[in-house]
Amino acid sequence: MKRESNVSPVSAAQPSRRDFVKYSGGLAAGTALAGLPLPPVHAAEDNTIRLALIGCGGRGNGAVANAFHAPGGPVKLVAMADIVERKLAASHASLHKLDPDKVDVAPERRFVGFEAYKQAIDCLRPGDVALLTTRAAFRPLHLEYAVRKGVNVFMEKSFATDPVGVRRVLQAAEEAEKKNLKIAAGTMCRHSKNRQELIQRIRDGAMGQIQLLRAYRTEHFGGLGRKPAGKNEILWQLRSIFHLYWVSAGLWSEADIHQIDEMCWIKDAWPVSAHGVGGRAVNSTDCGQNLDSGSAEWTFADGTKAYYVMRNLPNCHNEFATYIHGSKCGAQFSGQIHAATTRMYKDQRFAPDNVAWEAPAERISPWQAEWDVFLDAIRGDRHHNEARQAAMSQLVDIMGRAAIHMGRVITFDEVMASNFEWVPGGIDNLNETSPPPVEADEHGRYSVPVPGQWVEV
Repeated sequence: MKRESNVSPVSAAQPSRRDFVKYSGGLAAGTALAGLPLPPVHAAEDNTIRLALIGCGGRGNGAVANAFHAPGGPVKLVAMADIVERKLAASHASLHKLDPDKVDVAPERRFVGFEAYKQAIDCLRPGDVALLTTRAAFRPLHLEYAVRKGVNVFMEKSFATDPVGVRRVLQAAEEAEKKNLKIAAGTMCRHSKNRQELIQRIRDGAMGQIQLLRAYRTEHFGGLGRKPAGKNEILWQLRSIFHLYWVSAGLWSEADIHQIDEMCWIKDAWPVSAHGVGGRAVNSTDCGQNLDSGSAEWTFADGTKAYYVMRNLPNCHNEFATYIHGSKCGAQFSGQIHAATTRMYKDQRFAPDNVAWEAPAERISPWQAEWDVFLDAIRGDRHHNEARQAAMSQLVDIMGRAAIHMGRVITFDEVMASNFEWVPGGIDNLNETSPPPVEADEHGRYSVPVPGQWVEV
């Protein structure tokens, strides 16, 4: 695998997505007024890449910040969309404070509602970028529209919530190829220089045959409380990014998609089957759907195993890392909060006194690097389409989740062919007046998977 060579150095002081959320006081997202067509925005700047932000939460704001700090030419935010006006207003204020010269979103280009994504994307011209950072339930729908309109796309994880959504992303990826559109996915770790270096060493045989991959994310995320009386059910459910499967694919997907993608990247393959176990503490008061612990084991065609462990409980051992075991030695691929903690060991003993090679600290964050590469590809008209890779990693993620929830082995072919959807009839026409895809019981709790009875493939 060739290493990326077109990531321009940027000062480490420039903000990652997480840094932006931290120093901006926790960006939430958006105000809006219904809008009119986009007037010319600095027409003389023909090389300006215009941005439309669809989904004005912390991830969206962080992505815009990364775009603002990418080298190579001017960018400007010209349109915004969200289903909550208050969020859009907060987002606009924070981004304008960050860099007022790069924010030109007049009130008539701030759109609110479930159809607002169309209005924001319609403000763009060919060569511009739609940032899709809403809940994952809407990612396939919004991607399809952006590709249909002929604009480039940055889409955050997660990329779909069910097998039908994954296939929609794959189809949109094919259409984007035909139109020479550029699509960047939020699997930012693939743009980490340190990880690319270790991948190259693996491909060159430094670790021998890869025999086992393992990853962990055990930390306390918390649960979902009961819906307050009088709140709109759909809007309430959409607030709960981690806690309901139809909204975001659940905590399992939101927490582990990066490390699942890392393991598939390391192996340079997609697994053929998955099995797993999970559970929930007997004293749980969580109203959401998540299990609070789970582990999935994937099997690749050559028999290699990869497994991931997730736990969402307080006062327990916490770990956030990805490890590799080869026939010659072991390695760490990543560390806390996706840090590029990348090192090889002399054998299988993972200890500070046994390190054979360690990468230096990275000059820029992987969140920034992915934007540097993406915008450079647009300006240089180089091929850049990460949608298929993102969708396939999402499918592997869904395999593991289904194996845990259903209590049986799930195959790659089975999940790829599945017509299961969390929202029967599709997400396309859902709005705040729609019947909720999942309903709470008399205690305010939403349904939780029971292995052997549950179906999601």
